[in-house]
Formats: sequence, C-alpha cells, structure tokens
Amino acid sequence: MHILLVEDNALVASGIQAGLALHGLGCDWAANAVAAESHLAARGYDACVLDLGLPDGDGMVLLRRWRAAGKRLPVLILSARTTLQDKVEGLQSGSDDYLTKPFDLPELVARLQALLRRAGGRASDRIRLGRCEVDMGSGEVWCDGLRVELARREWALLAALIQAQGRVLSTTRLHDSLYGFEQDVESNTVNVHVHHLRRKLGPDLIETVRGQGFRLGACA
Repeated sequence: MHILLVEDNALVASGIQAGLALHGLGCDWAANAVAAESHLAARGYDACVLDLGLPDGDGMVLLRRWRAAGKRLPVLILSARTTLQDKVEGLQSGSDDYLTKPFDLPELVARLQALLRRAGGRASDRIRLGRCEVDMGSGEVWCDGLRVELARREWALLAALIQAQGRVLSTTRLHDSLYGFEQDVESNTVNVHVHHLRRKLGPDLIETVRGQGFRLGACA
C-alpha cells in the first residue's frame, strides 16, 4: 500500500516516511499543493496524510477541491491547528480523520491502518486467506498455523492485493505500491515478489490475469 504525504517540513516528512516504511507502507512526499496535485495525477494512492499549512495554499482548500472533483482518496489531516473548530472544519471538508501536531508516530500509523481498514470494508485486522491468516495491523502472516516471515516488499505487495478486494492490479500499479518515484528498480521486481509469496504461502494465493496483472486467487 502506498501513502501520499503532503507536508512542507522536510524533517517531519522524513520521519514519517521512515516510520511508515517500517510498517510496510510506501510513501511519496509532496512539499506543497502543486506537488501533491502532480503526484495524484501520476499515480494512485491508498490514502493521504495532509498538512494544512502549505507554502503555496491552504490544505483545507486543496482537500475541498479534491472532494469536489470526486476524488475518494481517504485523507488524514495532520496539522498544528488544534481548535475544535479546526477539527470540525477539516472533517466537514472531507477528511476521514484529524490528528494534531505534535504527534506520536505509532498513533499516526494506527490511525492510518484503521482508515485503510475502513476503506477496505473490514471490521477486523485479521483476515483469512485460504490456508493463511493475515493481521493487517501488525503485518504478521501464518500459514497452516505456522508463522511465515515476509520481506518488507513482499508484505507491501500482499497488503496491496488484499486492499484491492479481488480487483486486478496491474504490474505498474503494484510497482507503485512498493516503490517511490525516486527509486529506479528492475522491471521484473513485482514478478519476483509474487514468486516469493507463492513459494511461502501457496501457489494459489495470487492469480495471474494474463495481460492485466495480478489479484488474490479464488482460495482467498
């Protein structure tokens, strides 16, 4: 899964990116509203963390513009504006959650995971996939009752397929979920990660849709 972070403070952005990476969440950083619009036009995201005090405009205005254009991207506002009126305005403008600065990174991650869970229509972080069980919150995976260790990219790919709820994701879309704009990687990396997941969790967990991409298999 991939997150768009709209934050003008480079130090704060760097810390958030590092924290999200530890939980298997890829993250692209936009330092202003123009960059945020450019990122959204270029790729799909699973959620957005949005600061309000941007150097080239108000994040609240940006959010209202997204909602008016029909963008359904889940948005968590992360702002130094702490009054009740600010929070109410943010939620009424279309945000799905509101967290004030200063903040604790574990809380931000937990709120994002809850937001993604709601967006995926899940009541619990625990999901049964055939012989396997997945905890979307902790990133833990079991197969036939035994814990399976997944590499960070393998977990990110599996989480993206789960979040898609049976929809086919193209190789390009999955690549975007695993890697940021700045990372230059081999073109076959998604196929390599799919191969590793099938070896660890069973050959039927991920289905190849010829000419389109991948989705969770019928066993899921």
